[in-house]
Amino acid sequence: MSDEEPNGEPNGEPPPPDRRSGVLRRMTARGRNEEHRAATPLELFFDLCFVVAVAQAGRQLVHALAEGHPGHGIPGYLMLFFAVWWAWVNFSWFSSAYDTDDVVYRVVTLVQIAGVLILAAGIPRAFDEANYTAVWLGYAVMRLALVSQWLRAAHSSAGAERRTALKYAVGVCLCQVGWLGLLLLPDRAKPWVFLVMAIAEMAVPAIAERRQQTAWHPHHIAERYGLFTIIVLGETVSAATVAVQSALDEHEAVGELLPIASGGLLLIFAAYWIYFAVPIHLHLASNRQAFLWGYGHYLVLGSAAAIGAGIEVAVEESVGKAHISTFAASACVTVPAALFMFCVWLIHSRHYKRGTAQQLVLPVSALAVLACTFAGGAAVLLAGLVGVATVAVGVTLFTRNPPEPEPSPQHS
Repeated sequence: MSDEEPNGEPNGEPPPPDRRSGVLRRMTARGRNEEHRAATPLELFFDLCFVVAVAQAGRQLVHALAEGHPGHGIPGYLMLFFAVWWAWVNFSWFSSAYDTDDVVYRVVTLVQIAGVLILAAGIPRAFDEANYTAVWLGYAVMRLALVSQWLRAAHSSAGAERRTALKYAVGVCLCQVGWLGLLLLPDRAKPWVFLVMAIAEMAVPAIAERRQQTAWHPHHIAERYGLFTIIVLGETVSAATVAVQSALDEHEAVGELLPIASGGLLLIFAAYWIYFAVPIHLHLASNRQAFLWGYGHYLVLGSAAAIGAGIEVAVEESVGKAHISTFAASACVTVPAALFMFCVWLIHSRHYKRGTAQQLVLPVSALAVLACTFAGGAAVLLAGLVGVATVAVGVTLFTRNPPEPEPSPQHS
């Protein structure tokens, strides 16, 4: 992909936007090297509302897995999580490049939040009845609001930058029409509709930015993904806590629940530590690097949320509420935890690892977590201890051989 800078000042950097309050400001591209660029309160509110939909998808996954229907629950979870994640991704990258924080921008963002709440309300029906009407409608509200933002950006720009914005607007509209296949085609065709449309959705940014790169901010994007990861992990803690509380209220099975609660908490703590061990914004120097990193977060965030669902399933199995084996319940925790570790290494932390020993820590730990599946009732606790050992070994190796600092990415 081209690393050409957006239109702006002679040095390739757009002029800083006027951040004073206003109803409608010209939507000019923000600078790639803008200092002190941080997430806004509106973006944090946006993330919190999106996690409502993540929680809904996780809850349905718990029910499906606990009833012994992984063939139904896992594909459904992957489809619905993609819809939520991709809408969040599109907003985050757009706001990194064009956030004006004026009244119109805020109202359109609130409309997008309303869309995700509609989508969240339709998740149970999509899971249980393959009825995607509410999900499609909520997604349409989010996506058409985004189209209005891209048209506004196109109106305020010229040349290659304007063409890029128009390509985004057209691509999003065409994809939304394609998602009608979930409403009009028979159930057996819906997984194929999802696969084709997911590929089409992810192709839109690559096509739109082939000639002209939007002015997303590396540090801002890294912070946005990090904050969403924190919120997803927080939802995982919340879901696991509710599950343990419910089991205690109904069964008072402290002996069975304590190892699961302890191991699950250690896993979540380790997941947080592992993800934030590196300053990834220094790696995001081009579209090619940033897009691969950003797209890979579908598995990172999806597996992080699934850890919480797995802990809930393990709790239900321990008190006899789930209709699956201990092995299957353990796998509901260990598989997403191992996937999280491996994906974080693959797209995120390996860029800052030095030497074979550092590079092997997370892949080996992922295998060790999978091996814990065979430990019966102690599987979750052992997986949590593996997570602690992973952090300890990683910190020790980092202290002995810290990475050399990378220069800040230049965009001139």
